[in-house]
Amino acid sequence: MRRVAFSVPKGYDGVKLKGFLRGPCRLSARQMAKLKRVPGGLTRNGRPAAAPDVLRAGDRVALTFPDEQIPEPAPLPLAVIYEDGDLLAVDKPAGMPMYPSPGHDRDSLFNAVGSREAQRGEAFAFRPVYRLDKDTTGLVVLAKHAYAASRLAGNVSKLYLAVCEGRLTGGGRIDLPIALKPGHSIQRAAVPGGAPAVTRWRCLRAGKAHSLLVLKLETGRTHQIRVHLSALGHPLAGDDMYGGSLAEISRQALHCCAVRFRQPVTGRLLRLRSAPPADMAALLRAAFPG
Repeated sequence: MRRVAFSVPKGYDGVKLKGFLRGPCRLSARQMAKLKRVPGGLTRNGRPAAAPDVLRAGDRVALTFPDEQIPEPAPLPLAVIYEDGDLLAVDKPAGMPMYPSPGHDRDSLFNAVGSREAQRGEAFAFRPVYRLDKDTTGLVVLAKHAYAASRLAGNVSKLYLAVCEGRLTGGGRIDLPIALKPGHSIQRAAVPGGAPAVTRWRCLRAGKAHSLLVLKLETGRTHQIRVHLSALGHPLAGDDMYGGSLAEISRQALHCCAVRFRQPVTGRLLRLRSAPPADMAALLRAAFPG
C-alpha cells in the first residue's frame, strides 16, 4: 500500500475535508469515492474521516491507496531511469509497444513492468502518464497510484530528438490539425477540420541530407511529430509510413530525450534525461561526421 499524508495549512482552517481534498490535494471525486471503500483509506489525525468533517489547521490528513493487480509478467529487460514511491520512469526501447497487441502479446512495456514488480514483490496498476509509439524510444513516466496519475496528467513537459530528411535550419511552430487519413485505421494526416495540433521545433544541426531537431509538443495527438514533419516535406528518417527512407535506420528516428515535472506528492522539480539508443546514435554519426 502507498500512504500519502498532508498537513492542513492555516488557510484551510474551518474548511470541510472534501474542499481540502478537491482543492490543494487535487483529488478527484472518483478517487474520493474509491478511498471511502478502503478500510483506513481516508483518515484525519489517525482516525477515520468523512468528506463533511471540518478541518483545523495542523490536522494530518492521510490517504491510503491499496495494492492493485499487476500486469501479466514477462522476463523483459527494463531500464529504470528514476523511481520513488509514487512514480517510475523508464527508458523504452524500439520495437516495444506500450500495451499487448496482436503479435506483441508478451513483449510490451505493460508486461515488462509487470515482470519487474513481480520480482520485487510490489503491485501497482500500469498507468503511463503519456504514450510513445512502438518504435519511438525514450523516457516514459508511469504513476504508481491514481492520485499520482491525476497530478501528473498533462503536467509532464517532454523534449524529443529527431532526425528528419532534408535540410532544415532555424526553428518554428507547426500548427496543422491532424485526423485519421481517409480510408486508414492507423495512419494520420494533416487535414483541415482535424484535431488541433501544435509542434515547436528547433534545428540543432543541419547536414547535406538530414537535420537533427529538438521538438516540444503543445498538444498530444497520435503520431503528431511524424505527421507534422511529413507535412513539411521533411519526414523522419526511417519512418516509411510517412514517407521516410529505411536506408539509414529501420524505424523512425525519434527519441524522447528529456522530461520535466513536479513530483506529484512532494512537489519537487524532477528533470530526467535519456541518451539516444545505439541505432539512432549510429545514424547521427553517419549524418553528421566530425
